[in-house]
Amino acid sequence: MSSPKLIAFGEALIDFLASPSNAENVNESFVKYPGGAPANVAVAAAKLGINSHFVGQVGEDSFGRFLADCLADYGVNIENMRFSQAAKTALAFVSLDSDGERTFEFYRQASADILYRAEYFDSAWFNQGLGIFHTCSNTLTDENITEASLAGMALAEQAGWLISCDVNLRSNLWPNGSPDKERVIDWVMQAHIIKASMEELVELTQDPMALIQETLANKAQVFVLTDGANSVRYFTKTLKGEVQTPKVDVKDTTAAGDAFVGGLLAQLIRLAPSVQACAALEQASWQSILHYAVASGACAVTEYGAYPALPSQEDVAGMLKNLEVS
Repeated sequence: MSSPKLIAFGEALIDFLASPSNAENVNESFVKYPGGAPANVAVAAAKLGINSHFVGQVGEDSFGRFLADCLADYGVNIENMRFSQAAKTALAFVSLDSDGERTFEFYRQASADILYRAEYFDSAWFNQGLGIFHTCSNTLTDENITEASLAGMALAEQAGWLISCDVNLRSNLWPNGSPDKERVIDWVMQAHIIKASMEELVELTQDPMALIQETLANKAQVFVLTDGANSVRYFTKTLKGEVQTPKVDVKDTTAAGDAFVGGLLAQLIRLAPSVQACAALEQASWQSILHYAVASGACAVTEYGAYPALPSQEDVAGMLKNLEVS
């Protein structure tokens, strides 16, 4: 049986990142970087030594080929990545303020990633060992891509895989400028591993803690809650805890959340690649897993861009060591 693997499904797109020297948005210039939240997570896991696969669709254009080449260069398996001649690769223009925080302008209307369909999934992808199937809410912005996301999740669950969801709300990706809350919550309820920020939960519900408990009463094995510079909190069916976020020199937060998720999923694949194994994890194991995820995210904010900023195993080990000393 093959080693456990990660399949990250969703958008790969071009991040045009504002030059750091133009943080005041005066005569801004932009540099091309590979991006897209699920693609970032796939690269993050690959750089952390995981058997990582990306599944999604880009345009049969120079941007799409650039993304495929970059994914492969960073060790991600792209054999099931698709190229569309009917649509272009999605683009995002990312401006940074003086603190490294981002604002986005997306060009993703009828882009190639949204045209991925449920029938493109192959059950054989999930039938060789265990793994984690990862998605984020950007694959819910219309009915067809939602259907595809749920189809992939169903195949993964049938094969005994863990399902991971990063809420990762981007309101300006939705047709009317705000997410379909019911659709997002229904999707979250299908997951075993859920990561969200407090800001995202407040947008989805008037009672964030009640929603967390509802997911844990359903399929979720762990709900990880971030809250800016505050501690990362986690909740399981029987445990809860928190991990402090370190103070580091922030250059660019573009890949922070995806590096965090990549670190989280990498450790779960190593330690508990099944629902039963997740359920059996004790407090010390969850603390260790979340420390690793936090260190991975902390590494990423110290560099510019997405893929280049995602840390290696050595980078995370060094960050963990520094955190122990400080």
